[in-house]
Amino acid sequence: MTWRLGDLTVNRIGFGAMRLPQLGAAFGPNSTPRDRGQAIEVLREAVALGVDHIDTAAFYFSRTRSANELINSALSPYPEGLVIVTKVGPSRTPQGEWLPLATPRQLRGQVEENLRQLGKDHLDVVNLRTSGLDDVTEHFEQLAALQQEGLIRHLGLSNVKKHHLDQAQRVAPVVCVQNSYGLGHHPEQDDFLGVCGERGIAFVPFFALAGANKEAGTSAEDDEVSEIAARHDASPAQVRLAWTLARGPHVLVIPGTGDLGHLRQNVAAGALRLTPEELTRLDALHLDES
Repeated sequence: MTWRLGDLTVNRIGFGAMRLPQLGAAFGPNSTPRDRGQAIEVLREAVALGVDHIDTAAFYFSRTRSANELINSALSPYPEGLVIVTKVGPSRTPQGEWLPLATPRQLRGQVEENLRQLGKDHLDVVNLRTSGLDDVTEHFEQLAALQQEGLIRHLGLSNVKKHHLDQAQRVAPVVCVQNSYGLGHHPEQDDFLGVCGERGIAFVPFFALAGANKEAGTSAEDDEVSEIAARHDASPAQVRLAWTLARGPHVLVIPGTGDLGHLRQNVAAGALRLTPEELTRLDALHLDES
């Protein structure tokens, strides 16, 4: 179960590093750093389980932990075939406060910082995260120039709409689109997911498990997903990941965790096959959230 990012082939279940530097999903000046040894153990176990696609960013850091540095420490020298995808555009002060979106000229510095932190001479894939930018042309032109210099192998986009993809593709090839998406989470992305499939572009949802955190108690959503999970002796999170992967062969997932047990469950979700009837029920649940 693989897909391609340009000339790079990856397993469709990857790993998102956002949670590694701190406990919990949120990162900021007051986030609690994660145990370093635990983070490194999770990264090494992910690769041992066959994960060959890790998503990260230089702005993923807590007071004393950096996702890029943890990846470098845990996995360098990097095994052959491991694809590290990073993103540029946003940035934070050393104290953790957010800065304005980078200008096109500032992107070189962000790319070079990712190279330094990861200990690499080129970046496999760099996603431009738009953060409210309406026209990505100038930013993408700068990344394309860095690609021509050999600092970047492939380019992608994050947090975008279809017109951003159109703008970027007029500049250079786009190998992936990262958007927030999951079961019952942003169903309006369905059409865009289809557009990416038609163009041979990987669609990479982040927060694919967000639906699990949107409802509390015994909501109808939880009951539906839990019932299907029980049929397969699986967890609700595994059902959510399996449903997301079933949206198309070009759909990748990058669930993040700092827990070894959750990591193993996430990777095992790739083997979970939902029945057509179960997928139909989940599709209806997904659209009910719109």
